[in-house]
Amino acid sequence: MRLLERMRKEWFMIGIVLAIAGAKLEPSVGVNGGPLKPEITVSYIAVATIFFNSGLSLKTEELTSALVHIKLHLFIQIFTLAFFPGTIWLFLQLLSITPINEWLLKGLQTVGCMPPPVSSAVILTKAVGGNEVS
Repeated sequence: MRLLERMRKEWFMIGIVLAIAGAKLEPSVGVNGGPLKPEITVSYIAVATIFFNSGLSLKTEELTSALVHIKLHLFIQIFTLAFFPGTIWLFLQLLSITPINEWLLKGLQTVGCMPPPVSSAVILTKAVGGNEVS
């Protein structure tokens, strides 16, 4: 009975391990154009489902409480989507006059402009019992 309780508690990690094992055994299932159609399901359906599911679990009081922090939300959006990419761009302009490989600079630019992985952060925060609202 103790093993079953542990498995219920660690269901998310067990699911990840099973998904990786399944992908290792039958990789053709997840390729572009394969039966799972990841070019559609992962890009659109999975992301929308994660956010929708996360939204359903919000308590109304927590949601309204979070909504009043408009200045904080604005700061986070501006910092993540404008300030940080702008700073990275300036940094890359300085690095471009050095002998650093051009493709390394392009990779840094790409990574610098990507938003944080919100969907996985929400899932992992919820899995450990954290507050994913704020």
